[in-house]
Amino acid sequence: MSLAMLTSILAVTIRAGTSLLYAAVGEILTERSGILNLGLEGIMLMGAVTGFAAAYHTGSLLAGVITAMAVGGALSLIHAFLSITLRADQVVSGLSLTIFGAGLSSFLGQRLGPEGKPLVGLIGPQFKKFPIPVLSDIPFLGEALFQQDLLVYLMYLMVPLAWYLLYKTRPGLHLRAVGENPHTADAMGINVQGVRYFYTLLGGVLAGLGGAHLSLAYTPGWTENLTGGRGWIAIALVIFAMWDPLRAVVGAVLFGGINAVQFRMQAAGTTIPAAFLNMMPYLFTIIVLVIITWWEAIRKRVGAPAALGIPYMREERR
Repeated sequence: MSLAMLTSILAVTIRAGTSLLYAAVGEILTERSGILNLGLEGIMLMGAVTGFAAAYHTGSLLAGVITAMAVGGALSLIHAFLSITLRADQVVSGLSLTIFGAGLSSFLGQRLGPEGKPLVGLIGPQFKKFPIPVLSDIPFLGEALFQQDLLVYLMYLMVPLAWYLLYKTRPGLHLRAVGENPHTADAMGINVQGVRYFYTLLGGVLAGLGGAHLSLAYTPGWTENLTGGRGWIAIALVIFAMWDPLRAVVGAVLFGGINAVQFRMQAAGTTIPAAFLNMMPYLFTIIVLVIITWWEAIRKRVGAPAALGIPYMREERR
């Protein structure tokens, strides 16, 4: 395999993993607060369709990104209200959000085009590659890492910032305390419900941004079920990463790499059925997730936040 092909595969790997990382890091922050949001797939779909529609009609990529983030945040607030204020079952609420987002995105995609026509097949504004001077000239890595679109560069900044927030700041300490023991956190003066609302909202905003990256950069345009299950893969990556933003990068690169390889194999005219190749990224992700979970269980590493999925009310403080 030539160096040019390796560079191309690495570049596609990074682009394919970007939307996953946005959603996965957002879910890590949400789950660290004790809220389980299984609605990522629906949020990403809604972010993708509304982001593309806004960019198409306004001609502004910024408008598309902001719209996708706002829609993602609004949907996550629905989940927050149900699970935090009403103390509804978080699994049921999240699954309902996914079903709602999938159905509504399909409906909107058929009517958000010009004069109420479908968005399918339309070509609108899209993020182009933006080489970073000097860095993009570095052999091999420069072309793969620094000849990407702006949303990829934003992801480069987001992941270390999320890690720093989580482990090196007082708000991060409060977040982890709320997810581990909300009763103790409340006794220390931390607003448990406020923290949970904020990080559930932030998780939805990042998931919406992940959807926008799909429709405005990775595969510009809109088709029904554009995410292809990436919301569920992002949830799996949270477990794979043991709720650590930096470890989520490994899972995203794995998924993106297998995705890039299977596209190359299809382009090369392999005899392996296309349906099997399309399944490969999901299959490998599941296999690695099982292996990692088994290995971490043997090592008795810390798992999910202790209060994950458990409703909290101040009146029940122990």
